[in-house]
Amino acid sequence: MNTFGERLRISTFGESHGSGIGCIIDGMPSNIKVDLDFIQHEIDRRKGGLNLYSTQRKESDTIEILSGVFEGYTTGTPIGIFIKNNNTKSSDYDDIKDLFRPSHADFTYFYKYDIRDYRGGGRSSARESVARVASGAFAKLLLNEFNIKIKSGIYSIGGCECKNIDFDYALKSDIKSLDIDTEQEQKELISKAKKNHDSIGGVALLCASNVPIGLGEPLYYKLDSAIGNLMLGLNGVKAVEIGNGIESSKIFGSQNNDEITKNAFLSNNSGGILGGISNGDEIIIKVHFKPTPSIFKPQKTISTTNEERILNLKGRHDPCIAVRGSVVAESMLALIIADMLLLNASSNIKYLKKIYK
Repeated sequence: MNTFGERLRISTFGESHGSGIGCIIDGMPSNIKVDLDFIQHEIDRRKGGLNLYSTQRKESDTIEILSGVFEGYTTGTPIGIFIKNNNTKSSDYDDIKDLFRPSHADFTYFYKYDIRDYRGGGRSSARESVARVASGAFAKLLLNEFNIKIKSGIYSIGGCECKNIDFDYALKSDIKSLDIDTEQEQKELISKAKKNHDSIGGVALLCASNVPIGLGEPLYYKLDSAIGNLMLGLNGVKAVEIGNGIESSKIFGSQNNDEITKNAFLSNNSGGILGGISNGDEIIIKVHFKPTPSIFKPQKTISTTNEERILNLKGRHDPCIAVRGSVVAESMLALIIADMLLLNASSNIKYLKKIYK
């Protein structure tokens, strides 16, 4: 499936080394002012080639809006976006066109479809995520109308965790670290992995604030289940925690429960979601990314004809996909909340009566 969402539906297309990447955004309300500078800035946050801690593939990632916007405002019709690929080096993959990269989707895509686009992984490449960020930027324009804010940053690299969380600092950090005191150690872990022709995993922390009570559709499109579903659909994501996450499995209910006063919850172990529905508190999520499978150490593998071979990889790859992945995860959270916001508009007859009176 290449489409996600219920009321706000996103379809993406394109391959890593094809003409480009694009998306269709269907369900965006009309008369939202389109800030092109903001959208481009969001896409630029995901870019590679900006420093030593990401892939050296440099793409302009300039967006072209094909439809759905007129005189600076959304029209309510499908928004078409295209982002051209300008810096492909497909020759880097000539030596492995018949070899599978260990722990990469090369293997499963080939056996599922019986055809292989070996150039950078084709459709399975994280290059596709630029369309998700473009879509997420539009979702943020919608959320801004309600003062709903989405933030992200790197919480952990290789087990080195931030002690102090500062989302504003993450916007300045080369690796989007949330803690100025931990950033250097995290950078050194990425640099060491890169120097050793290896890669390293990391954890992104996401926060959504000013989310109204009531977002989420029980029982089969709960807010937390949608978050788990779509975050795990991102390249390299192997686990998702909401609120207290796995720690809640280790403690008593009296420790995990968020007591309530007339003014606020006294804690937020639930991560802002109860029964699959937002409770008005901050939505807190951790997204765990595995190490990039494309590494430059010799590795045992097999060919498309099932012969045992040694893989020696070339190309340009992220030493830590969590860094740029945090921006993609942030965009996905914006899309999920925007979708839930639109769905909730028809959940109560009094909401509809306000519209149609």
